[in-house]
Amino acid sequence: MPRTAGEHSVSLLQRDTLDVSLALSPSERPSQLTQHEQDEVYVAIGGRGVLLHDGQRDSFESGDLLFVAAGTEHRFEDFTDDLAVWVVFYGPCGGEVLLVSKPEKASTP
Repeated sequence: MPRTAGEHSVSLLQRDTLDVSLALSPSERPSQLTQHEQDEVYVAIGGRGVLLHDGQRDSFESGDLLFVAAGTEHRFEDFTDDLAVWVVFYGPCGGEVLLVSKPEKASTP
């Protein structure tokens, strides 16, 4: 992927609320602390590192899938130079609403 100084990702698909990008290892270490309006999924396809989010540090490597809820501050730390991730933003601003269903009541004859 050709890059200019400071650029580390390219958007490859946008449709409705879906935005898919390919991101390579950022030059800044650790990466900047960010938050986004949509839910976000990362699929690591190269390298390894640590995702800092919600006060947690999750180690990951190529093949791992990571989720970050909308509005959550997060960043990558201790990542290798060969880090490559698919970045998938989706859903409404503010993230998807978790629907909790109530158990059905048994009907009585």
